[in-house]
Amino acid sequence: MTIQIPDDLAHSLEAIAAAQRKSVEQLALESLRSLFDRTSSPEFVLRAIRELPHPSAAAVDDLKAAIEAAPLPVRYRVTFD
Repeated sequence: MTIQIPDDLAHSLEAIAAAQRKSVEQLALESLRSLFDRTSSPEFVLRAIRELPHPSAAAVDDLKAAIEAAPLPVRYRVTFD
């Protein structure tokens, strides 16, 4: 596949690649791959959530008990003066 890009962008890529001691192709491929591997992508977040270990039944019971035992703060705010 051949992608045509403006000359100024090509010169910028060449300069960055030279500074990183990489070929322009290698730099371009790494940059393109990073677009799909971003941690902010919904696919990455979903994959990370699915890989989390499931809590044991005892851990869930402990969490429920801690929530029920915790005092709830009561705050009265005056809405209108």
